[in-house]
Amino acid sequence: MKKRFQGRTAFVTGGSRGIGKAIVQFFAEEGANVAFIDLNEEALSEATSDLNEKGYKIYSKLADVTVAEQVEAAVKEVVETFGSVDILVNNAGVIRDNLFFKMTDSDWQTVMDVHLKGSFNAARAVQKYMVENKYGRIINISSTSALGNRGQANYAAAKAGLQGFTKTLAIELGKFGITANSVAPGFIETEMTRETAARIGISFEDLIRASVSQIPVARSGKPEDIANAVAFFADERSSFVSGQVLYVAGGPKN
Repeated sequence: MKKRFQGRTAFVTGGSRGIGKAIVQFFAEEGANVAFIDLNEEALSEATSDLNEKGYKIYSKLADVTVAEQVEAAVKEVVETFGSVDILVNNAGVIRDNLFFKMTDSDWQTVMDVHLKGSFNAARAVQKYMVENKYGRIINISSTSALGNRGQANYAAAKAGLQGFTKTLAIELGKFGITANSVAPGFIETEMTRETAARIGISFEDLIRASVSQIPVARSGKPEDIANAVAFFADERSSFVSGQVLYVAGGPKN
Protein backbone atom coordinates (compact mmCIF):
# COMPACT_ATOMS: atom_id res chain seq x y z
CA MET A 1 0.00 0.00 0.00
CA LYS A 2 1.38 3.39 -1.02
CA LYS A 3 2.18 5.66 1.89
CA ARG A 4 0.65 9.13 2.09
CA PHE A 5 3.77 11.12 1.10
CA GLN A 6 5.67 8.51 -0.86
CA GLY A 7 7.70 10.10 -3.65
CA ARG A 8 7.53 13.56 -2.06
CA THR A 9 10.38 15.47 -0.43
CA ALA A 10 9.76 17.57 2.68
CA PHE A 11 12.17 20.25 3.91
CA VAL A 12 11.76 21.28 7.57
CA THR A 13 13.61 24.12 9.30
CA GLY A 14 14.44 23.64 12.96
CA GLY A 15 13.72 19.93 12.59
CA SER A 16 15.83 18.50 15.40
CA ARG A 17 13.64 19.00 18.45
CA GLY A 18 10.08 19.43 19.64
CA ILE A 19 7.49 20.25 17.00
CA GLY A 20 10.04 20.20 14.18
CA LYS A 21 11.25 16.71 15.03
CA ALA A 22 7.68 15.41 15.28
CA ILE A 23 6.96 16.82 11.81
CA VAL A 24 10.11 15.24 10.37
CA GLN A 25 9.23 11.90 11.99
CA PHE A 26 5.65 12.05 10.67
CA PHE A 27 6.73 12.69 7.08
CA ALA A 28 9.37 9.97 7.27
CA GLU A 29 6.84 7.44 8.60
CA GLU A 30 4.49 8.36 5.76
CA GLY A 31 7.08 7.61 3.09
CA ALA A 32 8.52 11.04 2.29
CA ASN A 33 12.16 11.84 1.70
CA VAL A 34 12.87 14.19 4.58
CA ALA A 35 15.40 17.00 4.85
CA PHE A 36 15.91 19.22 7.85
CA ILE A 37 18.29 21.92 8.99
CA ASP A 38 19.05 23.22 12.45
CA LEU A 39 21.48 25.49 14.27
CA ASN A 40 21.72 23.23 17.33
CA GLU A 41 24.57 20.88 16.44
CA GLU A 42 23.98 18.43 19.29
CA ALA A 43 20.24 18.13 18.65
CA LEU A 44 20.85 17.80 14.90
CA SER A 45 23.30 14.96 15.46
CA GLU A 46 20.95 13.13 17.83
CA ALA A 47 17.92 13.49 15.52
CA THR A 48 19.95 12.38 12.50
CA SER A 49 21.23 9.26 14.30
CA ASP A 50 17.76 8.42 15.56
CA LEU A 51 16.17 8.66 12.10
CA ASN A 52 19.02 6.82 10.38
CA GLU A 53 18.66 3.94 12.84
CA LYS A 54 15.00 3.67 11.84
CA GLY A 55 16.03 3.34 8.19
CA TYR A 56 14.45 6.55 6.88
CA LYS A 57 15.72 8.45 3.83
CA ILE A 58 16.91 11.73 5.30
CA TYR A 59 19.16 14.70 4.67
CA SER A 60 20.28 16.90 7.54
CA LYS A 61 22.62 19.86 7.75
CA LEU A 62 23.81 22.45 10.22
CA ALA A 63 22.53 25.75 8.83
CA ASP A 64 21.28 29.13 10.02
CA VAL A 65 17.90 30.13 8.55
CA THR A 66 18.81 33.80 8.87
CA VAL A 67 21.67 33.38 6.39
CA ALA A 68 20.16 33.15 2.90
CA GLU A 69 23.24 31.56 1.33
CA GLN A 70 23.21 28.69 3.82
CA VAL A 71 19.51 27.99 3.25
CA GLU A 72 19.84 28.18 -0.53
CA ALA A 73 22.83 25.81 -0.47
CA ALA A 74 20.93 23.30 1.67
CA VAL A 75 17.84 23.39 -0.57
CA LYS A 76 20.02 22.93 -3.67
CA GLU A 77 21.66 19.88 -2.08
CA VAL A 78 18.27 18.45 -1.15
CA VAL A 79 17.05 18.75 -4.75
CA GLU A 80 20.28 17.15 -5.98
CA THR A 81 19.87 14.32 -3.45
CA PHE A 82 16.16 13.58 -3.83
CA GLY A 83 15.23 15.14 -7.18
CA SER A 84 12.72 17.70 -5.88
CA VAL A 85 11.52 19.74 -2.93
CA ASP A 86 7.74 19.45 -2.66
CA ILE A 87 6.92 20.52 0.90
CA LEU A 88 8.43 23.29 3.02
CA VAL A 89 7.70 23.62 6.73
CA ASN A 90 9.01 26.86 8.23
CA ASN A 91 9.29 25.75 11.84
CA ALA A 92 12.59 27.23 13.11
CA GLY A 93 11.95 29.56 16.01
CA VAL A 94 13.32 31.15 19.16
CA ILE A 95 11.88 33.07 22.09
CA ARG A 96 13.33 36.08 23.84
CA ASP A 97 10.41 36.79 26.15
CA ASN A 98 10.22 39.88 28.30
CA LEU A 99 7.74 42.58 29.22
CA PHE A 100 7.71 45.31 26.60
CA PHE A 101 9.44 47.97 28.73
CA LYS A 102 12.29 45.54 29.47
CA MET A 103 12.69 44.22 25.92
CA THR A 104 16.07 44.93 24.34
CA ASP A 105 16.91 45.66 20.71
CA SER A 106 18.55 42.24 20.56
CA ASP A 107 15.47 40.51 22.03
CA TRP A 108 13.36 42.08 19.30
CA GLN A 109 15.70 41.63 16.35
CA THR A 110 16.69 38.02 17.06
CA VAL A 111 13.05 36.90 17.09
CA MET A 112 12.23 38.88 13.93
CA ASP A 113 15.25 37.50 12.10
CA VAL A 114 14.64 33.82 12.90
CA HIS A 115 10.88 33.75 12.37
CA LEU A 116 10.37 36.23 9.55
CA LYS A 117 13.68 36.51 7.72
CA GLY A 118 14.24 32.76 8.18
CA SER A 119 10.85 31.90 6.69
CA PHE A 120 11.41 34.36 3.84
CA ASN A 121 14.82 32.84 3.07
CA ALA A 122 13.49 29.27 3.02
CA ALA A 123 10.35 30.06 1.02
CA ARG A 124 12.36 32.01 -1.54
CA ALA A 125 14.87 29.16 -1.84
CA VAL A 126 12.26 26.47 -2.50
CA GLN A 127 9.77 28.39 -4.64
CA LYS A 128 11.85 28.35 -7.82
CA TYR A 129 11.94 24.55 -7.76
CA MET A 130 8.24 24.34 -6.88
CA VAL A 131 7.28 26.77 -9.66
CA GLU A 132 9.28 24.72 -12.15
CA ASN A 133 7.53 21.51 -11.01
CA LYS A 134 4.11 23.23 -10.85
CA TYR A 135 3.65 21.75 -7.38
CA GLY A 136 4.37 22.80 -3.82
CA ARG A 137 3.13 22.96 -0.26
CA ILE A 138 4.40 25.71 2.05
CA ILE A 139 3.39 25.51 5.71
CA ASN A 140 4.46 28.21 8.15
CA ILE A 141 4.33 27.55 11.88
CA SER A 142 2.68 30.54 13.57
CA SER A 143 1.24 30.58 17.10
CA THR A 144 -1.81 31.60 19.10
CA SER A 145 0.56 34.31 20.41
CA ALA A 146 -0.07 36.07 17.07
CA LEU A 147 -3.29 37.24 18.72
CA GLY A 148 -1.26 38.91 21.51
CA ASN A 149 0.45 37.52 24.60
CA ARG A 150 1.93 39.18 27.67
CA GLY A 151 5.73 39.19 27.62
CA GLN A 152 5.89 38.35 23.92
CA ALA A 153 5.60 41.61 21.97
CA ASN A 154 8.41 40.41 19.68
CA TYR A 155 7.17 36.83 19.25
CA ALA A 156 3.54 37.92 18.80
CA ALA A 157 4.49 40.44 16.13
CA ALA A 158 6.66 37.89 14.30
CA LYS A 159 3.99 35.17 14.37
CA ALA A 160 1.31 37.61 13.19
CA GLY A 161 3.69 38.67 10.43
CA LEU A 162 4.03 35.04 9.36
CA GLN A 163 0.28 34.88 8.85
CA GLY A 164 0.37 37.88 6.51
CA PHE A 165 3.36 36.34 4.74
CA THR A 166 1.43 33.08 4.33
CA LYS A 167 -1.60 34.75 2.78
CA THR A 168 0.54 36.73 0.35
CA LEU A 169 2.42 33.61 -0.77
CA ALA A 170 -0.94 31.93 -1.36
CA ILE A 171 -2.04 34.80 -3.61
CA GLU A 172 1.20 34.98 -5.60
CA LEU A 173 2.06 31.29 -5.95
CA GLY A 174 -1.36 29.68 -6.33
CA LYS A 175 -1.33 29.68 -10.13
CA PHE A 176 1.81 27.51 -10.04
CA GLY A 177 0.14 24.69 -8.12
CA ILE A 178 1.63 25.89 -4.82
CA THR A 179 -0.44 26.33 -1.68
CA ALA A 180 0.64 28.27 1.42
CA ASN A 181 -0.97 27.79 4.80
CA SER A 182 -0.15 28.34 8.44
CA VAL A 183 -0.55 26.19 11.55
CA ALA A 184 -0.82 28.17 14.80
CA PRO A 185 -0.17 26.01 17.87
CA GLY A 186 -1.50 26.79 21.31
CA PHE A 187 0.22 25.36 24.39
CA ILE A 188 2.43 22.47 23.28
CA GLU A 189 4.78 20.52 25.55
CA THR A 190 8.22 21.28 24.07
CA GLU A 191 11.65 22.50 25.12
CA MET A 192 10.47 26.02 24.29
CA THR A 193 7.54 25.93 26.72
CA ARG A 194 9.89 24.38 29.30
CA GLU A 195 12.06 27.49 28.87
CA THR A 196 8.98 29.65 29.44
CA ALA A 197 8.33 27.91 32.76
CA ALA A 198 11.90 28.56 33.85
CA ARG A 199 11.64 32.22 32.83
CA ILE A 200 8.54 32.86 34.92
CA GLY A 201 9.93 30.85 37.82
CA ILE A 202 7.57 27.89 38.05
CA SER A 203 7.96 24.18 37.39
CA PHE A 204 7.08 22.82 33.97
CA GLU A 205 4.41 20.63 35.58
CA ASP A 206 2.78 23.70 37.16
CA LEU A 207 2.83 25.50 33.80
CA ILE A 208 1.17 22.50 32.15
CA ARG A 209 -1.52 22.38 34.86
CA ALA A 210 -2.20 26.12 34.59
CA SER A 211 -2.41 25.91 30.79
CA VAL A 212 -4.68 22.86 30.75
CA SER A 213 -7.13 24.61 33.07
CA GLN A 214 -7.76 27.11 30.24
CA ILE A 215 -8.00 24.57 27.39
CA PRO A 216 -11.51 23.34 26.46
CA VAL A 217 -10.38 19.80 25.55
CA ALA A 218 -8.74 19.60 28.99
CA ARG A 219 -5.30 18.43 27.93
CA SER A 220 -2.06 20.00 26.77
CA GLY A 221 -0.89 19.75 23.20
CA LYS A 222 1.85 17.42 22.01
CA PRO A 223 4.19 17.96 19.04
CA GLU A 224 2.37 15.17 17.20
CA ASP A 225 -0.82 17.25 17.26
CA ILE A 226 0.93 19.90 15.18
CA ALA A 227 2.49 17.35 12.83
CA ASN A 228 -1.00 16.02 12.10
CA ALA A 229 -2.27 19.50 11.15
CA VAL A 230 0.80 20.14 9.00
CA ALA A 231 0.16 16.86 7.18
CA PHE A 232 -3.36 18.01 6.24
CA PHE A 233 -2.02 21.12 4.52
CA ALA A 234 0.85 19.15 2.93
CA ASP A 235 -1.45 16.54 1.43
CA GLU A 236 -1.78 16.44 -2.34
CA ARG A 237 -5.56 16.35 -1.89
CA SER A 238 -5.57 19.70 -0.03
CA SER A 239 -4.96 21.67 -3.23
CA PHE A 240 -8.08 23.84 -2.79
CA VAL A 241 -7.02 24.96 0.72
CA SER A 242 -4.64 27.91 0.64
CA GLY A 243 -3.97 31.10 2.58
CA GLN A 244 -5.50 29.64 5.73
CA VAL A 245 -4.49 29.76 9.39
CA LEU A 246 -5.40 26.71 11.46
CA TYR A 247 -5.29 27.22 15.23
CA VAL A 248 -4.38 23.95 16.91
CA ALA A 249 -5.01 24.88 20.51
CA GLY A 250 -7.59 22.53 22.00
CA GLY A 251 -10.36 25.05 21.51
CA PRO A 252 -11.34 28.19 19.61
CA LYS A 253 -9.05 31.20 19.31
CA ASN A 254 -10.56 34.50 18.23
